[in-house]
Amino acid sequence: MKKKKTIQDFYTMKEKGEPITFITSYDYPTATFAEKAGVDMILVGDSLGMCVYGYEGTMPVTMDQMIVHTEAVRRGAPNTFVIGDMPFLSYQTNDEAAVENAGRFFKEARVDAVKLEGGVRVASRIKAIVDAGMLVMGHIGLTPQSSSQLGGFKAQGRTLESAKAQVEDALAVQEAGAAMILLEAIPPEVAGYIRDLLTIPVLSIGAGPYCDGQLLIVSDMLGIFEAFTPKFVKRYAEVGKICTEALTAYVQDVRNRAFPEPKHIYPMIPEELAKFKEWVAQQKSSLKK
Repeated sequence: MKKKKTIQDFYTMKEKGEPITFITSYDYPTATFAEKAGVDMILVGDSLGMCVYGYEGTMPVTMDQMIVHTEAVRRGAPNTFVIGDMPFLSYQTNDEAAVENAGRFFKEARVDAVKLEGGVRVASRIKAIVDAGMLVMGHIGLTPQSSSQLGGFKAQGRTLESAKAQVEDALAVQEAGAAMILLEAIPPEVAGYIRDLLTIPVLSIGAGPYCDGQLLIVSDMLGIFEAFTPKFVKRYAEVGKICTEALTAYVQDVRNRAFPEPKHIYPMIPEELAKFKEWVAQQKSSLKK
């Protein structure tokens, strides 16, 4: 049985320079695949809004949706470190709401940590959740929930002023008590500097190779979500194409009466079949009278 890693294990991995493997999952099947593959951490991301529900972004995702999907992931990966992603307006309003909604993830979905977006501006939220006894992962750089303020889904930290802002945010997240931080879509030089500056594990999604670990969206790396593919994604499979081909073959088999075959049916016991045929004959005979 796989041994579940703890936050202390991730700090040790950072110290030893051992990369942390990190993937999203939104359901029981992909969570079981991730655990079998030996993934270190799973994020149940609010990206499920696009990848599962077909929303244009993450804004419509609710706490109830996040809890349902996180519960499924926990059942599929009982021995993996699972992080619940706090959706839009689940923590932005005040510290009390942040603590209450973070608590739902721990109580109802049995997560190991929660993630929330932002740096300096959400430091009090992070501190409140940590003070309530819960682990937090910060998230800076490209933060999808506030993408409209960033001018869209654009990389951050590409100018000196923007890079300095990322460093300031990262320090604020660590000072607030976060146990880890995720950097999204920032240049590797900036990410590497932040990684060396912080004592907490620094994870990358599109932030280059110099961090303590890497995250990819499972729907992107498996080729399931085809609406668009971010630059930082590496495709490891084309599951979407395989599924389409399989469904096309099924449609053709049904239309051509090639499915089901004898091996797909449940035959009657021979003597009972004889009785059934006799009974059917009697029924037909009685209808003719």
